[in-house]
Amino acid sequence: MQPILASYSASISELKKNPTALLNKAEGETIAILNHNLPTAYLVPADVYEQLMDKLEDYELGKIVKERQVEKALAVEVSLDDL
Repeated sequence: MQPILASYSASISELKKNPTALLNKAEGETIAILNHNLPTAYLVPADVYEQLMDKLEDYELGKIVKERQVEKALAVEVSLDDL
């Protein structure tokens, strides 16, 4: 059985009937949208989504930094005065 990773859940029919009421009931928490009692989607508040995207971007930038640290030995050192 697939775990539901949210405190609140609703069926797709409930979502169609009154999405605003559903969002108000969840009080800013993530809502699992279920189809035949299995999670089909997660409805997350906009600010949570933005935070997730920021963390994902930070993670991707961290990977680039680690990859480039290997190339440090090939770098040419210059002083700011030389520029």
